[in-house]
Amino acid sequence: MRSKSPYLITIIFLISSCGNETTTSSNVGENNTSTSFEETCTSYGKNTQRCNFIHDGLDRYYLIYRPTFIANNNVPILFALHGYGSSAAFHKSYTQYEQIADENNFIVIYPQGYKFESLLANSSSHWNVGAWTVASDIDDIDFIDTIIDLVSSKEQINQNRIYSSGMSNGGFISYHLACSLSSRIAAIASVTGSMSRETLASCSPNHPTSVLQIHGLEDAVVPYAGIEALGMEPIDDVLTFWADANNCNPVRVIAVVDSFSNNNSADYINYESCENDVDVKLIRIPSMGHTWPDLNNFNISATEEIWSFLSQYDLNGKIAN
Repeated sequence: MRSKSPYLITIIFLISSCGNETTTSSNVGENNTSTSFEETCTSYGKNTQRCNFIHDGLDRYYLIYRPTFIANNNVPILFALHGYGSSAAFHKSYTQYEQIADENNFIVIYPQGYKFESLLANSSSHWNVGAWTVASDIDDIDFIDTIIDLVSSKEQINQNRIYSSGMSNGGFISYHLACSLSSRIAAIASVTGSMSRETLASCSPNHPTSVLQIHGLEDAVVPYAGIEALGMEPIDDVLTFWADANNCNPVRVIAVVDSFSNNNSADYINYESCENDVDVKLIRIPSMGHTWPDLNNFNISATEEIWSFLSQYDLNGKIAN
């Protein structure tokens, strides 16, 4: 997994797929403010730190990229969540949010998933979303919630503009966050991910939430039509759920964009007239498999599309110009 086509889900019966150190102690947690988390942060490249802390008795960490110049004290956060079996560092390497973060003054956080072992699957990392990870006992929702509190104790964060994005399993957990950490997550984007059966069945967001899905029709890892046996929901069902949850017009608006230079095309599908002027959007690429699209292969940069979409919204819906 060293190319820009990261196959991120491995299911036994389906597919094979240094610097200065600082230590800080913070009282974090919306519901348990007496809990003290001590984290140790070390340099991890330009404007980036790796921050380690103990969560639920486990060694966990995240990478954090701060813009070269933070222009104000009201900074948005974008979570960038890797795929199944992947890593925060690898996700950072191909998503390349740094330039956009510098230009638009937001912080990017790359959490690291924990290892997973079960009768059905084993992996060096995962996000607990149900479906094929149903045997996991890792509390990733609280892990992300704790990271928000830790970062908020160090930076002046715009608490209304915290976003989540992810690839594959990272897309699944982004949907899970939109459902289970709705009071903190303004909007989400998923690339080649979906919702698990468990997430869909229990999802009850407390505000209209914009969602962006980018998916290829040639994806054999997380197929567009879903995999019922593994609890992966079809993409159309996911979009219908969010359109209903956001009280959108049920009639989809479809635009097809052709790229004659490389025979690629993309369908841009929107549900409009949603509550609080949020949006439910799908970019469907017929020729794309399980990968992160960029301008060189599909004339679409998932990285640019994600920030362009998410940055329009906060917890209250569309941000007034």
